[in-house]
Amino acid sequence: MKFEVENRDKVVIIKSKIEKLDAIHAPELKSEIVMQSKSGHKNLVMDLSDTRYIDSSGLSAVLVANRSCRDNNGTFVLCGLQESVKKLISISQLDSVLKITPTLNEAVDLVYMEEVERDLQ
Repeated sequence: MKFEVENRDKVVIIKSKIEKLDAIHAPELKSEIVMQSKSGHKNLVMDLSDTRYIDSSGLSAVLVANRSCRDNNGTFVLCGLQESVKKLISISQLDSVLKITPTLNEAVDLVYMEEVERDLQ
């Protein structure tokens, strides 16, 4: 299994179990994201701690997740970035668009915090 999916209360966690998120694996990730969105999940955390390389196809999958969550009034958080992936996201200037946390726990906490804020509005 290339991607582990865990449904928690109000958040879906997708953990990449692959070293390279590239054109070979990105379509499978995108279909998983779309499936979760169509199932009514609006909050998504993507854990890339096992991924050491990402190309434009992988970045595209990340952006699909971000757009899906935003369009459903939810939250998308990326976490566990290794240095090489962090560098590419920074070069692509996606670090100003995406919510990124160092750890999975911080990512889940951020989702819950934003969920509470939305409930209060």
